[in-house]
Amino acid sequence: MKNILFTLYLTCFLVSCKNGTESEKGAEIATENDIVEVPVEKSNLLNTKKKSVAELRAELVSKGYEVFDYIDEKTKDTTLMQQYFIAFLKSGPIRNQNEEEANRLQSEHLAHLGKMYELGYADISGPFGDDGEIRGITIYNVPTLKMADSLANADPMVKAGRLVIEVHPWWAAKGYPLR
Repeated sequence: MKNILFTLYLTCFLVSCKNGTESEKGAEIATENDIVEVPVEKSNLLNTKKKSVAELRAELVSKGYEVFDYIDEKTKDTTLMQQYFIAFLKSGPIRNQNEEEANRLQSEHLAHLGKMYELGYADISGPFGDDGEIRGITIYNVPTLKMADSLANADPMVKAGRLVIEVHPWWAAKGYPLR
């Protein structure tokens, strides 16, 4: 019985690995009628519906996002580009909190970033690996600089002065994962 369960588990594992590898192989450029997976609602990223690039563009524009089409000169493929906002989290002027206060702020900071991700406002966040002035980044997926700035400045670490925010617009191809 253990051998059967192990064989079944191994088969499922190998099939899932194979499917993931095949989908990652060809990072093909989306065309006007290609289907891409996008979240239906920001608050529930697991609910996805396939939409054409044209439908996705229309939806983004209707919600106030800046988009444009990039056309590859060699292949003539079209890629939908969307404006995101990168918030650089930099060392702030008030870094003299005691260890207990610093730990509390760090917990609240991580909870804030988690909430931004859960609500669909932030796509990725993380610290830098050195001890420089720029401590980390968050990429906000919101329509305006004002909204990204407001969300970033709501971070408890920023409110306490331990971090300061610098936000910049950033363009990326819509629907492409990090590799």
